[in-house]
Amino acid sequence: MPLVSTPQAFRTIFISDIHLGLRSCRSDSLVDFLRNVQCEKLYLVGDIIDGWRLRRSWYWDTYHDEVIRLILRMARHGTEVIYVPGNHDEIFRDWLGLEVAGVKLLREAEHIAADGRRFLVIHGDEFDGVIRYAKFLAHLGDWAYDAALTINRWFNFLRRRLGYPYWSLSQWLKRQVKEAVKAIDRFETALSHEAKSRGMDGVICGHIHHAEMRMIHGILYMNDGDWVESCTALVEHHDGRFELLDWSHRQAVSMGKTTSTPAPDLVAELLRGAR
Repeated sequence: MPLVSTPQAFRTIFISDIHLGLRSCRSDSLVDFLRNVQCEKLYLVGDIIDGWRLRRSWYWDTYHDEVIRLILRMARHGTEVIYVPGNHDEIFRDWLGLEVAGVKLLREAEHIAADGRRFLVIHGDEFDGVIRYAKFLAHLGDWAYDAALTINRWFNFLRRRLGYPYWSLSQWLKRQVKEAVKAIDRFETALSHEAKSRGMDGVICGHIHHAEMRMIHGILYMNDGDWVESCTALVEHHDGRFELLDWSHRQAVSMGKTTSTPAPDLVAELLRGAR
């Protein structure tokens, strides 16, 4: 498929679960995406920086730097950027209500679509029972998840050498495990009920790394996915129509090795202060 030659214009873009600081973060694909789109409003729906991972071991490459630079450039050039921190970047919840370098930090947001529909924008970890009631189990699961991502990275290295496209092992495992499927359904249903109780038309979230768009009891549930297991974003067109984009299948992106470099001073300082 040919590369995009001119930026695609959208009214709104929603991205989450980038997990900058994780070696398996597909930041090179996100850089390609950000360079080829433009929008009036950008929502960062949590887990943009993986503070959990960075406090255990430091990793930051040039693509990570470029993601931050491109987002800040969008803010400087007129895009309204709203950051709703998640559980992995919860240190930024201490900054709620502030605006930093043109980026507004909010606990949650209400998005009004071009057609007048109202959507609750929230990361979603509050509706994850493991995160809410047993945080140490979430960290334990995080380690297992990292192991699966490491295996997945080498597996896809071999697939690329053989000329095959990217394939997510962890996404496939999720779909095979019945209990995981049930947990995803409970999460989606809980968020939809919350949006309905607030009189919203829908909810937009992240957290579970599972891109989805479906009606649940009259509420439009939309999850923008992630940039670790896949490369997905939720976009709103200027007529109010929503679409999930799978960038890994739309673009021929270089997945080459990057150089580990120091993180931007601001990010490093914030993470040191959270210890």
